[in-house]
Amino acid sequence: MPRYQGSDGASLYYDDVDSEGSGRDQDPIILLAGGAARHPSYLGDLAGLSDRRRLIVPHLRGVGLSPSPLSEASGSFWVQADDIERLRIHLGLQRVVLVSHSAGTRLAIAYAAQFSPSVGGLVLITPPTAYLVDEASDADTVSERRRGDRDFEAAYAALVAGLHTHDEDAYNAWQRESAPVGYARWGAKERAHAQIGRWSLAATTAYFSVTPPRDLAARLRQVASPVLVIGGAEDCLTGVAPVTALARLFPAGTSVMIENSGHYPWIEQPAAFREAIDAFL
Repeated sequence: MPRYQGSDGASLYYDDVDSEGSGRDQDPIILLAGGAARHPSYLGDLAGLSDRRRLIVPHLRGVGLSPSPLSEASGSFWVQADDIERLRIHLGLQRVVLVSHSAGTRLAIAYAAQFSPSVGGLVLITPPTAYLVDEASDADTVSERRRGDRDFEAAYAALVAGLHTHDEDAYNAWQRESAPVGYARWGAKERAHAQIGRWSLAATTAYFSVTPPRDLAARLRQVASPVLVIGGAEDCLTGVAPVTALARLFPAGTSVMIENSGHYPWIEQPAAFREAIDAFL
C-alpha cells in the first residue's frame, strides 16, 4: 500500500482508488473520511466517482494502517492539515481538490485555512457546522419527521444517551446502535453500509484535542477557491439550515441539498449525489 511521510516523519498510508486507470489523465482528488476517525472503507468510491477521477484516500493518524500520533495534539484535525500538505507535495500536485465527509470536513477546512494557495477546490459533504456558523440548528425539526419509526426512535435514544465507557468495542457498538439516525431510511443497503468501517476511540479523542483559532471563520472568507457544500435534506445529525449557512462563509461557496437523503448521500441517493459533484468538478 502506498505511503508518504507525515509532518513529523511518520509513515502514513493511503488508498489509491482508480477505476481501470480512467482518472490518470487528471490530477487526483484527496478524499477525507469522517467518523471522526472511522476507517475510510465506508466511503467506497463515492458512488463510482473513481470512474472519473483517481481518489487518494489517506488513513488518518491512528486509523487503518497509519500509526497513532506520538502526541494527542498531532492527531487533531487542525494539526493533521500539515500531513495533507505533505501528501499534496508527495503526489506532485500544485493545487489539490479536497472532497471530505462529515468530521472529515473539519480537516478539509483546517487545510484551506492554513494552506489556501494550495487549494483548487473543496467539496464538503454533510458537514458539522456549529463551531463555525451562528445559524440555529434545525436538526430537531428534521428529526420530528422520523418520529414513530421504531428503528429511528431506538437509535435516537442511544445517540442522546451518549457513550459512557472508554472501551473500543463498546464505542463501535454504540456507533452502530445509533446508526439509523444518520440515514433517511433504514433499509437493506443502509443497514449494510452502517457495518463498514471501524472507529478508533483514541484517534477520535485526539482528532478533537486542539481548538481551532478564533478567527477561523474570518480566514475562510479569504479562501477564493470554489467550494461545494452537499447536504442531506433529511440529515438529523446536521440539520439543513446550518449546512447551507456554511457555504455562505466562502466567497465562491455554493450548496446543494439532496432530497430523501440523510448523512450519506452517495449511498442513499447516488444519482443525485453524482449529478451535484460531477457538475462541480
